[in-house]
Amino acid sequence: MVTIKRVIYLLAIIAIILGLYGFYSRLFIGERDVNYGSYVTWGLWVAMYLFFAGLASGAYVVATLDYLFEIPLFKGTGKLALWAAMVTLPAALISIGMDLGHLERIWKVYLQPNFNSLLAQMVWGYTIFGVVILLSLWFVARQKGRPSSALKAFMAAGFVLSIFVSGGVGALLGVNASRAIWHVGLLPAQFPIFSLATGVALMLTIISFFGKMEDGTRIHLQRVLSIGVIILLIVKTYILWADFSMSLYSGVPQNVDAINEVLYGDYWWSFWILQILLGTIVPISLLIMPRWSGNRLVAGLIGVMVLIGFAAARANIVFPALSVPELAGLAEAYSGPHLNFDYFPSLMEWSLTIGVVGLSTLAFLFGLDRLPFLKNPPSEVAR
Repeated sequence: MVTIKRVIYLLAIIAIILGLYGFYSRLFIGERDVNYGSYVTWGLWVAMYLFFAGLASGAYVVATLDYLFEIPLFKGTGKLALWAAMVTLPAALISIGMDLGHLERIWKVYLQPNFNSLLAQMVWGYTIFGVVILLSLWFVARQKGRPSSALKAFMAAGFVLSIFVSGGVGALLGVNASRAIWHVGLLPAQFPIFSLATGVALMLTIISFFGKMEDGTRIHLQRVLSIGVIILLIVKTYILWADFSMSLYSGVPQNVDAINEVLYGDYWWSFWILQILLGTIVPISLLIMPRWSGNRLVAGLIGVMVLIGFAAARANIVFPALSVPELAGLAEAYSGPHLNFDYFPSLMEWSLTIGVVGLSTLAFLFGLDRLPFLKNPPSEVAR
């Protein structure tokens, strides 16, 4: 019988193969084959950086339910969440790294940092956060009973850092005063909520597909995670409504044009189909029923749908805002291969992104099968 894990293994390997073209093109040819440019300066890789960074911070917050707050229902699940954070954080850094023009200059931010720069703060924040995740995993691998005081201290520090890095990615957009749609106080505040939602959705997928606890415990945990996903999706929808309605009511032309681009322009399908229908309405409609939220396959697939919806949501924050010219007539003033506002990711951009998804998925599965402390069922973890 073909198991879910084997199917995911196969899909991850296929994704890596499909990603070879993108990695080769970016590393050995450069950014010649990308579709972003001088006008649309950020593309798919930046959106996926926001998504993966949110996954890592959200998964870490979920891990604190086990190792910091010691909630009995989440006993033994924290190690899965920590490992998920460990494999998704590098995926975020690879995605944003591919967007940078000179990867070889990364050492400057460590040896010659300007801490007045939000980018420098974020690089150092991600570095410290990655070290905290790694040390947390090390303590988890060595623990024999209840979480030690050292592990709790690291989990508390990571809890604060996860909020900082998830809010920081929103601030990276918000400090761009030239983009009115981003330059609002609500944007950085909503990113930690989005990150937690993706972390809970990821854990719903992991527990549904790979949970080794007794069926009664697993179904109960799936139900609780499903309720969490429903609540966070509703909160996300309210924030989205507040953001869009205030922008439209304000009447600021750049805001209105960007919102209209999301709702009715070239990106309407990403918003209405991926983000709203498949990423919000369908998951809430199914997860609200215990029959489906307790089913392994259905709950896991719904978790994947929610994750796809949040990935689309990140793209819908980035792409439409950059598709609105800052100056009237700019689109007609100059012409060239990278001088247009009609952005859609190129084949090379999609290839690399698919490869990053495959790498992070394969790394997670490899850890499940090879790391001893992850192979033990959660029910066997003593307290």
